[in-house]
Amino acid sequence: QVHLVETGGGLVQPGGSLRLSCAASGSIFNIYHMGWYRQAPGKQRELVAVITSGSSTNYADSVKGRFTISRDNAKNTAYLQMNGLKPEDTAIYYCNVRWGVNGAYDSWGQGTQVTVSS
Repeated sequence: QVHLVETGGGLVQPGGSLRLSCAASGSIFNIYHMGWYRQAPGKQRELVAVITSGSSTNYADSVKGRFTISRDNAKNTAYLQMNGLKPEDTAIYYCNVRWGVNGAYDSWGQGTQVTVSS
């Protein structure tokens, strides 16, 4: 059994900042990458940012220059620093972890709500 605990969501004004965290625990091992996805009402879930065990990163075009993903390998924790937030960033943000032998397993957190509104 693996557990992903997400924290840091909330309500912020446009232009504000928020920092999300995702802590992985349990039987999880050999983490290949950790990432963040988001899903807004009426829209499909989309990739926001991913970071590999070697700290390479990928970002959605819509968040480049505003969001930064990082990780603490010793704590199996990923972070998403979100700056310059826009109303269109409003969504449920989900942590995703690819792990196991050859990255065969995929786990998701429960999601945390981010609302950007004036």
